[in-house]
Amino acid sequence: MPESLSAHAYRGTDFYCDFAIPNPGALDVVHEDEQVLAYHHTRPFWEVHLVVVPKRHIASLTAAGPEDEADLRALLQVVADVAREVEREHGAAAVLTNLGTYQDSKHLHIHVHSGPQR
Repeated sequence: MPESLSAHAYRGTDFYCDFAIPNPGALDVVHEDEQVLAYHHTRPFWEVHLVVVPKRHIASLTAAGPEDEADLRALLQVVADVAREVEREHGAAAVLTNLGTYQDSKHLHIHVHSGPQR
């Protein structure tokens, strides 16, 4: 990934809207459709670390409302598919989302991970 577009150089508040969603070719994508993008994290914290994100901006899980139902259903289906594959390949998977000050990028995203921390 070019340094000008790298997650290391990113200083905004919504990496997903600003970089990931408009630039999937710069990522190691495992799933993409009209509603959801899933890819290997650009700065993995675990041995296996993927991110699943709705393409339409939703600030966080707790900010989601009834108008987000279709996007949330699509997101959770992809999370389940990705987690199932990670579990099959590595024997275990965890699913995590962050809220409030734990959420660096202010766009709902779900981590699917396995293995030791890096």
